[in-house]
Amino acid sequence: MNNKIARYDSIDQLRGIVIVLMALDHVRNFFSPFPFMPEDVSQTSPELFFTRWVTHFCAPVFVFLAGVGAYLFQQKQQSKKELRYFLLTRGLWLVFIELIIIAPSWTFNIAPFFILQVIWVLGISMICLALLTYCPRIIIWCVAGFFILGHNLLDSISAASFGDIGWLWNILHEPTFLNVSQPGFSVFVAYPLIPWIGVMALGYVATAWLIESEATFSQRCVIAGSFAITLFIGLRLLNIYGDPVPWQMQSRGEVFSLISFLNTQKYPPSLLYLCMTLGPALVFLGALEKYKWRWSSLFQVFGRVPFFFYVLHVPVIHLLAVFWFWSLTTSTGWQLAGPSAFPAGYQPNLWLTYGVWLVVTLGFYFLCRWYAGIKRRHDSWILRYL
Repeated sequence: MNNKIARYDSIDQLRGIVIVLMALDHVRNFFSPFPFMPEDVSQTSPELFFTRWVTHFCAPVFVFLAGVGAYLFQQKQQSKKELRYFLLTRGLWLVFIELIIIAPSWTFNIAPFFILQVIWVLGISMICLALLTYCPRIIIWCVAGFFILGHNLLDSISAASFGDIGWLWNILHEPTFLNVSQPGFSVFVAYPLIPWIGVMALGYVATAWLIESEATFSQRCVIAGSFAITLFIGLRLLNIYGDPVPWQMQSRGEVFSLISFLNTQKYPPSLLYLCMTLGPALVFLGALEKYKWRWSSLFQVFGRVPFFFYVLHVPVIHLLAVFWFWSLTTSTGWQLAGPSAFPAGYQPNLWLTYGVWLVVTLGFYFLCRWYAGIKRRHDSWILRYL
């Protein structure tokens, strides 16, 4: 039992670190939007690109650790039936929350506009994992392997080739706005399902090997992570497979050539994107388990209540941005609308982004610590879903 508790600590610490990084990207979206994408190598700056790039670790790690958590839940309950019920009900709950609470938090608009993002993909992946648990372990390995290693073979397939059911391919692999016949109703699929289902399945099926013994857990995390990093570097250098956009040497200098090398596709996540993020994350998880850094326990507070943090942080950041820009320009609601809506004289400011991010993180630290205490004192089934 003590070994499992220690392992949960390192997992919670990693989850807490990535969720705090995720908040950085969301603060940037609201407080310092740029008239171009941070990944645009022709226009970005190193500080802007890497502010965005460090947040790339969030979704892959979050989804992978959800699979890890599913396996640990199964070990604790000693029942696949209970695991399936939990995955199914929690998955449906997450999809509901994405559509009803999180999507409106981005726009503060009651119009039926839905963005299918990471909470949606977590929910659907949990439902799919519940079904996969009926299969032998080797089948789950094969599904995870193909969905991660092989899904870039599907890049040439367009939703248009499926005619009236092309929307299904958009949900599975090709992000876009879905054409909905009802006026005023729109859906943007930001996170297609196929790669993410593979990531959660990998987290679930690989955990038995990772935690086989306390003595080898850290070492095996480092081995698996190093393999992913090596695969990323090798395939990226060769430019032969794993990402739809090859990297190129840049006339702007070596730093921008490095940016081009690291600039892999997130929507949907390419094989190289997943290797680039999950590889270092696994190595870091091994280090967290082995060395027990004092500062990492601070992030554990966030990692114990990640859903609570996620649901609240978007509306809080959005509301703060509304008050901030209203006090400066009496103009609000333009942050996500694009360059044509930027107020006259507006200039993006990354210092503002980092300052607000630190304030928000500090505030949520105390809020999350309070809520984690409630969960610790009350073993209620309802709290498992919050």
